[in-house]
Amino acid sequence: MLTEVRLRDLGVIAEATLALGPGLNVVTGETGAGKTMLLTGLGLLLGDRADSTLVRTGRPRAEAEGWVSLPADHPCRLRVEEAGGVVEDELVLARTLSSEGRSRAYAGGRSVPSGVLAEIGELLVAVHGQADQWRLRKVDAHTDLLDTLGGPDVRAAKEAYQRAHDAVARLRVQCEELRTRAGERVREADRLREGLESIERVDPRPGEDHELRAEGVRLDNVEVIRAALAQAQAAITAEPDGGYDATAGALEAITAARTGLAPALAHDDRLRELDLRLADVGYQLADIVSDLATALAGLDADPGRLDWVHRRRAELAALVRRYGADVDDVLAWGSAAAARLLDLDTADERLDACTAELSEAARALAAAGAELTAARRSAAPALAADISAEIAQLAMGRAGVQIEVSPAYEPDRAPRSGLDRVEIMIEEGDQPPRSITRSVSGGELSRLMLAIEVVAARRAPQSLPTLLFDEVDAGVGGAAALSVGARLAEVAAAHQVIVVTHLAQVAAYADRHLVVTKDAGGSVTTSTVRQVQGAERLAELSRMMSGDGASEAGLRHAEDLLNQVDSRRRRRRGSSRTRP
Repeated sequence: MLTEVRLRDLGVIAEATLALGPGLNVVTGETGAGKTMLLTGLGLLLGDRADSTLVRTGRPRAEAEGWVSLPADHPCRLRVEEAGGVVEDELVLARTLSSEGRSRAYAGGRSVPSGVLAEIGELLVAVHGQADQWRLRKVDAHTDLLDTLGGPDVRAAKEAYQRAHDAVARLRVQCEELRTRAGERVREADRLREGLESIERVDPRPGEDHELRAEGVRLDNVEVIRAALAQAQAAITAEPDGGYDATAGALEAITAARTGLAPALAHDDRLRELDLRLADVGYQLADIVSDLATALAGLDADPGRLDWVHRRRAELAALVRRYGADVDDVLAWGSAAAARLLDLDTADERLDACTAELSEAARALAAAGAELTAARRSAAPALAADISAEIAQLAMGRAGVQIEVSPAYEPDRAPRSGLDRVEIMIEEGDQPPRSITRSVSGGELSRLMLAIEVVAARRAPQSLPTLLFDEVDAGVGGAAALSVGARLAEVAAAHQVIVVTHLAQVAAYADRHLVVTKDAGGSVTTSTVRQVQGAERLAELSRMMSGDGASEAGLRHAEDLLNQVDSRRRRRRGSSRTRP
């Protein structure tokens, strides 16, 4: 629910505040006072296109701010939070428009694209005016209206149809992809087979490239390694090799050290520990000597082996260049390629399975479409009767409506909305029914929209946001105008309604009456908004009826009007209590 709207420097409005409340909020004022600019400001908050000509003459920018009270589970909260905004007790919306044409939008304290405001606006306010009858000027909206207000059977059938439609659409994409990519799959399979055959010919082992790299280094430097091993061995064993001259080896030195300690071991326990440590070092050196001898014996100086290692490394390198960073990557690619090749080789089987599944899903879609058509045709007469009963009270003569449900699509070409064309037709007397999309005036369309909203308030109250009606009473007067006011009040019993009107009979039903006034005393006309009550409200109603807000006759007439409205409300409440 909108609780407040503030406007600054917007057209003729220097500064204005609309304090809105639940129920029926009525906006009145003389022609040219600025009522349209109030609606324009509200439209800016709801994401309408900005126009720099709206900025008040001589001012740098126009501003609009709005406060919205939302229930905890309202979808607007989630949309604002997705955009980075914060919703606390109320949602704050804002829009600024510079005289140079720059526009900025804000939601929940965060700058957002104006499109986000438009999304939020669609969840908050439904606008109905002679120039904005989007719900009834488009035939597609007639389908949505019937599906929304047709009852639970229609809604359930619609949901089942849309699930079936989505399943068919998904399978069509899958089958088409399998079908159109057949040639590409053949080429891909050939490439994979070629790669797998190359890997199979070389038959690499995990880590083989790293092992051969190390072996190649050893073989290329075998004489250097041999000399180093021999020198280390001689240093430990005191056995000169290759010209090495040693006076004593490490093992001999350790043996001599233990021999020197032996006579004193019985006299000092600390020397026993040193002797044990020397013995341990001797054992380790002996092991090292053995390992050095093994390494020397294992050195392979065979030139044939070195040539083989280089050839093998070249083969592996060729694979690595094509399929990975090392042999392990090549083997991983091979495993993935084998799995993908299996998938490609079974594509024809999967296409057959997909085609069969699509055929079954198409049959289910046709059945669901037929069920939706039947549910719509069953619900249409009762909904049309309810709407006709309402428009009979809204100065539309003997007009009534029919809701036609006719076949429009084959199941394989139908949109997600169903197989039908749903159209609201207006009928008057013996005249053939005619489509409301082309043959109904703006004023009639506004009243028809009001009738539909009254029915919607009874049938599906949770579907209605705040409603804004712009001069829905065009061309209406007398008792019919009172009926328009009564219908607006009925809708407003459960939902916030904002109405811009010229009729006192409508304004008399207001829970909150706002008046737009203009002051042309200065160089620039200025409009303001104020809430009227008591004597001020009587004066405004008198002005609306007689053009004079101060005449005694007009004031008496206004008071009689309010009494008449109160009486009608009491009778309606009594009728509602006794209605079965």
